[in-house]
Amino acid sequence: MFLPTVRTKTRGTPARPIALRRWIWALIVPALLLTSSSLVAQTDSPAGPVPVERLEDRRQALRVRMGTGIAVLRGASQLDDEADGDYPQAGGFRQDNDFFYLTGLEEPDGWLVLVAGDSGESETILYLPPRNPGQEQWTGHTLGPGPEARALSGIADIRPATEAEAELPSLIARHRRLWLKLHPRSTARPEIQRLMFESNARAIEDLRPLLVAGRLVKDPDEVGRLRRAAEITTEAQREVLRSAVPGQYEYEMEAGIEAVFRRRGAERLGFPSIVGSGPNTTILHYDRNRRRTQAGDLVVTDVGAEFGYYTADVTRTWPVSGKFTPRQRSLYDLVLATQQVGIDSVRPGMTIGELDRIARLYMREHSAGLCGPQSCDLYFVHGLSHWLGMDVHDVGNAGAPLAPGMVLTVEPGIYLAKEGIGIRIEDDVLVTATGHDVLSAGAPRAAADIERLMAEGARLRREKH
Repeated sequence: MFLPTVRTKTRGTPARPIALRRWIWALIVPALLLTSSSLVAQTDSPAGPVPVERLEDRRQALRVRMGTGIAVLRGASQLDDEADGDYPQAGGFRQDNDFFYLTGLEEPDGWLVLVAGDSGESETILYLPPRNPGQEQWTGHTLGPGPEARALSGIADIRPATEAEAELPSLIARHRRLWLKLHPRSTARPEIQRLMFESNARAIEDLRPLLVAGRLVKDPDEVGRLRRAAEITTEAQREVLRSAVPGQYEYEMEAGIEAVFRRRGAERLGFPSIVGSGPNTTILHYDRNRRRTQAGDLVVTDVGAEFGYYTADVTRTWPVSGKFTPRQRSLYDLVLATQQVGIDSVRPGMTIGELDRIARLYMREHSAGLCGPQSCDLYFVHGLSHWLGMDVHDVGNAGAPLAPGMVLTVEPGIYLAKEGIGIRIEDDVLVTATGHDVLSAGAPRAAADIERLMAEGARLRREKH
């Protein structure tokens, strides 16, 4: 999915206590897994729980970036599922990204408090709603304050959320420097507004840049989730290539892609699936997916599975009849070569802007009249790259120099509306210490490989019938 062009010394808790707490949790978690069936309610995601040591590292790194003060993060609220009927809304509850990043918990209506004291001391408090057995009969087990939540989050001090608004003003008053996510969606919430006015904080700072700095560089657990999301997504791309025939509706292809997502453990879509054929290939965020394909059409499938709160974003363009026309092939090969130049340039120290300039220059110099008297880069109407992570257009400054652990897309395109030809090729790329790793390499990119896979699907269909 494209992004439009505009576009030391650690403070806080000493290492030894952190190591000791990790050792304690290492003993507690297996015991709870063996003795508490209710804990499975939080570990039954195909991605599994976030390792406690990763959560502790993320929280401690945020404290270091804060310097001093108290940070307060509000988790997502439970949807009012009974407002329009008796059943939960489609898609269900999804935790706030930052809250999940720091706690690993999916419980709604929680509060996370991180303290970075003037003398280097640290404190973590988690507020969770108490359990409601009557409600759980309808909607399932919840954690509530207690040992299960402690084991999963690594946070020892967990209190009932009913006490949060009463306790937080006095906690903030002791530190006076309050860190909040200063965004209209956050500060408009009544409980946050009350906190801002009642806390008597000397200064209110924006926590978002500090969270972005942490989330931009992925740790090993995050990379593993992104890698699996990409593997699932590329498997779905291969499946749609094998099964495609002229006359299918776009929504039939969409259904096949999303069936693979579900079978392989993706709990959500990273974004609405884009399956555009013929003239719809030139509509950048087309997601109605209603047209019936015709022989000779190109099809753009821009899709992403979300695995454990992390999403892939992979685009392929292919001929529904199984064979590119000479015109389609020439344009496709130009986009592919442009993408390869962009991918080859991914390494520490580069920026997204520099990658974009390199790719556009290549396309301009190799257009060779393919787009008429104009260079084809005139029809490359969006940015080459965007960050990828918990959101498909993930947080991060586009001007940040690439560093190991960052993940971005590389996705050039050409869109010729008068011809009904749109071509986009997109892959998910991890920056490594020595260069890059293409997480989505499992889906064929070369035109010959695409045609070969589609021919294989056609042969299997013939043999079946």
